[in-house]
Amino acid sequence: MSVRAVHVDHALQACSREWSVHCLQICAALRIACAVERIDVQPEREESLEAAARRLRYERLAAHVAPGEILLTAHHEDDQAETVLLALVRGAGVHGLAAMPETAPFHAGRHARPLLGFSRAAIGAYARARALRWIDDATNHDEHMSRNFLRAQVLPLLEERWPAAARAMARAATHSAEAAHLLDDIAAADLAKCGDAGASLSIVRVSQLTPARQHNLVRYWIRQNGFHAPSAQHLDRILAQVNRPSRTGLACVSWPGTEVRRYRDCLTISTRVPRPDHDLAMPWRPPHAIELPDAGWRLRALATQGDGLSQVRVAQTALTVRLRQGGEVCQLVGREHHHKLKKLLQEAHVPPWERERLPLIFVGEELAAIGDRWVCAPFAAQGGEPAWRIVLEALEQ
Repeated sequence: MSVRAVHVDHALQACSREWSVHCLQICAALRIACAVERIDVQPEREESLEAAARRLRYERLAAHVAPGEILLTAHHEDDQAETVLLALVRGAGVHGLAAMPETAPFHAGRHARPLLGFSRAAIGAYARARALRWIDDATNHDEHMSRNFLRAQVLPLLEERWPAAARAMARAATHSAEAAHLLDDIAAADLAKCGDAGASLSIVRVSQLTPARQHNLVRYWIRQNGFHAPSAQHLDRILAQVNRPSRTGLACVSWPGTEVRRYRDCLTISTRVPRPDHDLAMPWRPPHAIELPDAGWRLRALATQGDGLSQVRVAQTALTVRLRQGGEVCQLVGREHHHKLKKLLQEAHVPPWERERLPLIFVGEELAAIGDRWVCAPFAAQGGEPAWRIVLEALEQ
């Protein structure tokens, strides 16, 4: 069995680099490899500094966990009690009150918290008895932070009246976790009936469930797709799209990193991305790949025959990749007339948020191809002539 360490420097304090040096020195003395990750904490809209730091920290840690490996963190019994209290004052349900599990799946491996059964005092006594060296984070005394306020003001008061309060709250978290597992079993059964695909739900089928099961299903569906659970307000707005007919059939509810959209009879979930720059105009010479970060795509061309963009008809002309401006037309192979791009995309049931990111390939000022979906007739390969088959690959966000 091999062990290595990862230290995440949040760069939120002037002395944070000294902490990195301390970790490297301790690990060197123990002959343990240590990687230091430095992050720039920039909260997203509606996200606190603490939440942003936690999100980015675990994103970096996840990159170090290979299949079959276990991430160990030092959360203890008092941390668990603080988490339960925070969940209570925020009005969380049983999943929130379940707080931190001892073990759970974590990206390619698992995440374990082996010290959850030990109090802060017990761990401190152990460290002092063995003359271990550690650093105290000065921000732990900043009571403007909710967790620190609970640690300094609330938990001591509770334990003065009920000495075993922290242990009792940890036990309550275990009971909540059991209830959460039962709710997940129900949600999994409902998802099997209401899910058209991994990232979509049938609005008609969800609307046939009781309100409580709708809430339970949508929360579960969001988690299963790897996104953070929404607030109660966001969840209510999502379910309003299920239970109230939309005038447009299109709506979007978003929170940091996540978008849930309604389109026709489906709810879909995806990573929240900024709107693309519609003034994009990039030259392209197949087969070289180009990346379109604003649109979220990598564009490639594969050499083939008789299927795709004619190599002969584009060989002497520069290609340009653009996004929709409106008014584009294309004559599809086998059709007599030109059709507006807007109508073609509607007929193909391409959601509006995907339409605005679909790369368009122009030859001069003429539309030659629409992403990887269609090639316009004047530029389509015929018979067995050499062709470029256009391939779109999603860029990682």
